[in-house]
Amino acid sequence: MWSRAGLVGKLSAILAYWAFNVFTRKPMVCRAEGNDLLTLATGTHSDSGTSLLLVSPRYEGVTASWFSPDFWKGRAKPVSSGGRGGAWFVDMEPPGMVLRHYRRGGMMARFAEKAYLFTGFEQTRSVAEFRLLGQLRSLGLPVPEAVAAIAWKYRLFWYRAAILVERIPNSVTFSDSDRLSDESLWAQLGQVIRRFHDNGLNHVDLNCDNILVTGDQLYLIDFDRCKLVPESENETDSAWKQRNLERLQRSVRKRCPGLSPSQRENLWQHLLQAYHRQPSH
Repeated sequence: MWSRAGLVGKLSAILAYWAFNVFTRKPMVCRAEGNDLLTLATGTHSDSGTSLLLVSPRYEGVTASWFSPDFWKGRAKPVSSGGRGGAWFVDMEPPGMVLRHYRRGGMMARFAEKAYLFTGFEQTRSVAEFRLLGQLRSLGLPVPEAVAAIAWKYRLFWYRAAILVERIPNSVTFSDSDRLSDESLWAQLGQVIRRFHDNGLNHVDLNCDNILVTGDQLYLIDFDRCKLVPESENETDSAWKQRNLERLQRSVRKRCPGLSPSQRENLWQHLLQAYHRQPSH
């Protein structure tokens, strides 16, 4: 039996090996044909496993190196708000991109911050989010376009993952908007959330940092672990919808300290009123 200290040491050694190797493997590339939303690339490495790269057909020349901030040198700048680190704004021809590495939070981050159990490439977090973004855009919902996603499979059934998405130009997070005290902004957000819910999107991390404001438009971002709920489970009073709203309300209390409690409550009621209003067709 492994002692606790021995197990921690073993896991640390394995993760150190992965960290050294992760950006040095080059997948072989092949193009998908037809009307597929993506380009597939797979690579096999005798010493470290396999990788899968998905690329939007609008982008050429994407390689595994694109997922390392070092590749972009001074053009990759860390995202300062939200998340657990591991995200960068990449300065390239407009609109630019956001690079995000998938990372754990909580206690598990102490043992495997970037490693996840591998059960197949279709179940990896980057592939799932890449495909979901394509589905949401096909539904006409305001989300960024996925540029590329990658998953690296390593020994002992683990993988690491990253995604690149287009940046929303001239956008700020909801809590940083200069319209934060504007009742119409909160009503607009209520209507946007309702659109996503009506289409079955369960955003499990709906918070102020995952809502972007640009001009008169609102976007939702960061769909890690999110999913489209089957129509049979998409009732008006579904529990998952209430959990989304409760998650956002907790974030508002934390991320909008400039609003007084009475202001927050008033603005939140405007959001709920717009959310519950019957959509016009």
